[in-house]
Amino acid sequence: MPRASKRKAAPSTSTSVTSCDVVPPRAGKCKSRKVVDRIGSLFELYANQSLNMIDPEGIEALCSDLGVDHTNVRILMLAWKMKAEKQGYFSRDEWQRGLKELHADTISKLKKALPGLEKELMTPPKFEDFYAYAFRYCLTEERQKSVDIETVCELLNLVLGPLYRLQVDLLIKYLKVQSEYRALNMDQWLHFYRFCKEISFPDLQNYDSDQAWPVIIDNFVEWMRDKQS
Repeated sequence: MPRASKRKAAPSTSTSVTSCDVVPPRAGKCKSRKVVDRIGSLFELYANQSLNMIDPEGIEALCSDLGVDHTNVRILMLAWKMKAEKQGYFSRDEWQRGLKELHADTISKLKKALPGLEKELMTPPKFEDFYAYAFRYCLTEERQKSVDIETVCELLNLVLGPLYRLQVDLLIKYLKVQSEYRALNMDQWLHFYRFCKEISFPDLQNYDSDQAWPVIIDNFVEWMRDKQS
């Protein structure tokens, strides 16, 4: 979709006097308001004015200014931080929420905040939430419950690959050669992470098919054992 207007110029850094500058007792409140205003100005810089949202073109411009590719996992992490609901779009409220939590009211501060966000997500509870969010973020249609295999493979590589490279590489290889499943649901997606966390790999010695694993995991283990025999 073509954008309704070009990207705006960076917001002015004028030092005009406001009520916040002359009322010291409210300094803390005024500082917070100025931060919100700067975050809002950043939003306007990338937003599609007709949609009142940052659209895919705006996100590409944001990525360019941040020095990261739009497929970089940190952009997905940023979407998680904002609690973005629609893939490829950031609403004004989502943008404000995410950047306030990151204490980032300039592009420079946002760029510096990304490594810290990545570190934050390495804690197990938050990574589990991020991992589930990554799947939901790919549900782009109303009432959609599953994600196609090709997208699942890309997502596994992006989200789980850095932590469990051997498991993910073989799982992706299996998913590409198997013909039973064309798409996977959330339960299957979550069990991939459980498998990587709990199962000894590549010997699979502690894998027990009686522990209510999804059939696709059973099939993957059988495929692995056939390759090893």
